[in-house]
Amino acid sequence: MSEQPKGSVLIGFLWMFFLSILLVWLPVIGQFIAGFVGGKRAGGVGSALLAFFFTGNSFFTALYMDISVNSGYWDIFGSFISVF
Repeated sequence: MSEQPKGSVLIGFLWMFFLSILLVWLPVIGQFIAGFVGGKRAGGVGSALLAFFFTGNSFFTALYMDISVNSGYWDIFGSFISVF
């Protein structure tokens, strides 16, 4: 009988996200450590890859919103806020 891997995508995502922020001062090694720990916490390869894509998308979305708001280039997010 095979055992079910312990962990979840959400736990892996949270570990990757917060370790990436905390270890940003280590350019390559910090992200490697965050991915390794988050992948182990996710429980399996498929869950780790899904957590990786969630982490990447959340960083990209936050960066896109920050750039579009702070540069004066009001794309989708800015035009939505200007309605109110």
